[in-house]
Amino acid sequence: MNQKPVLDVHEKPELSKWLLFSIQHLFAMFGATVLVPLLTGLSPAVALVSSGLGTLAYLLITRGQIPAYLGSSFAFIAPIISANALGEPGAAMVGTFLAGVVYGIVALLIKSFGVDWLLGLLPPVVVGPVIIVIGLGLAGVAINNSMYVNPGAAELEYSFTHISVALITLAITIFSTIFLKGFFKIIPILIGIVGGYITAYLFGIVNFQPVLDAKWIQAPEFMIPFASYTPSVSMAIVAIMVPVAIVTIAEHIGDQMVLSKVTGKNFVKQPGLHRSIAGDGVATIIASLIGGPPNTTYGENIGVLAITRVFSVFVVGGAAVLAICFGFVGKVSALISTIPTAVMGGVSILLFGIIASSGLRMLIDNKVDLGENRNLIISSVITIVGVGGAFLQIGENITVPSMALAAIIGIVLNQVLPGKEHAHGEKEVDTTKTSHTEESA
Repeated sequence: MNQKPVLDVHEKPELSKWLLFSIQHLFAMFGATVLVPLLTGLSPAVALVSSGLGTLAYLLITRGQIPAYLGSSFAFIAPIISANALGEPGAAMVGTFLAGVVYGIVALLIKSFGVDWLLGLLPPVVVGPVIIVIGLGLAGVAINNSMYVNPGAAELEYSFTHISVALITLAITIFSTIFLKGFFKIIPILIGIVGGYITAYLFGIVNFQPVLDAKWIQAPEFMIPFASYTPSVSMAIVAIMVPVAIVTIAEHIGDQMVLSKVTGKNFVKQPGLHRSIAGDGVATIIASLIGGPPNTTYGENIGVLAITRVFSVFVVGGAAVLAICFGFVGKVSALISTIPTAVMGGVSILLFGIIASSGLRMLIDNKVDLGENRNLIISSVITIVGVGGAFLQIGENITVPSMALAAIIGIVLNQVLPGKEHAHGEKEVDTTKTSHTEESA
C-alpha cells in the first residue's frame, strides 16, 4: 500500500482524536456484534462486553501488533440455535468454549508444523461450499423474522406490517451499501437497523417502555458456569460447534492476509498466525465464560482501516473499552432489546445472502474449476447435504447436524478423491512460508 497511514499500528493519537477514532471504529462493528445475540436469544449487552474483553485479550496475545477488532461470529448463529434447542442450560456456552479450545489446538499445531497442513485439509473447494451452506442454512431464520409476528411460536401468524417493515429495512440497508460513501459505506448494518427501527416505530410495533424503565447503569445478565448453570459436554455439542470452528479458522487466515495487504505489514509472519488464531480462541473462551457468542475478526474492521487509514492498536483498544462500557449502560441494552424481529429479518435477508455469496466468491477468486469432476462432486455434495438438512444419528444421544456433516463429508471427499492438486484452484495461496522455524515464539 503506497498511501501513508493517518496513524500507524503503534502510534498513539492525542486524547480527542483517540476518542473520536475509537467511537468511529466501534460504530463500524456495533450493528453486526449485537445482531448475532438478538438472533440467537443471547444478551446483546453481554455480547458487547465479551467482544470488548475478547479484543483486548487478542491485542495482548498478538503483542499489540495486529489492529483487529473481534465481534460476534455469524458462522455460529445456526449452531448456537441448535445448541439451545437441546434444552440444556448453558449448552451453547459449552459449545462456544469448545470452539475456543479448537482454535487453541490449531494455533499450537501451526506453531509446530506451519500452516500448509491446514490449507491442505481445508482448500477453497471445501471451505467455499461450507460457507454457502452457512448462509443458505440461515435463510429460514431471516424470512421467518421478516414475515411473522412471533417467529418462535408454534402457530405462525403472518403480518403484512412486519413484512413491510422488513422490506423497508432491507431497502435502507441496500441503499447504504450501494450509494453511501466513505465511512458510512462500511456500516450498512447499523444504518439499516437504525432506519428499520424508526420505520417500525412509525408502524407502531415498537414498545419503548423498557427503555424508559431501564436504569442508566446496570450489569448485563452474565451466564457464569457453575453459577448460572452446570457445564456438561456431550457429543452432540461437539458435533454442532467443532466443524464450524475449523471453517472459521480458514476464514481467519484469509482475513489476516487481506489485513496485511491493507496495512502494509506481514501479520501472517509477524507476530504469526499461531498468535492471531490463539487470540481468537482466547476471545471465544472469554465469551463462553460470561454468556457471549463466539468471537471472530471482522471484515468490517478491515473496511474501516482501509477507509480511515487509522491502523493504531490504541484506537482498536479504545473501541473495545467503549464496547465494554456500553454493555453496562442499561438504557442502551434495553433499546437494543426493543428492536422488532422484522427489523432483524430485513437486515438478515441481505446479510445471510452475503455470507452465502462470499462462499461463492471464494471459489471464483481462487479460480476453482468446477469443470473438474472432483471439484463439482465435492461442492455439490457439501451444498445438498448442508442445505437439505441431512443429519447423522449415532445411538440415542449423539446427533451430527447437517452443517457439521456437510463439512466432514467435504473434508473426507477432498482427501480420498484423486486430483487433489486441483482443490486449491489456480490462485496461488501465499502463506508467506509460516513454518515454525520462521515464526517467533
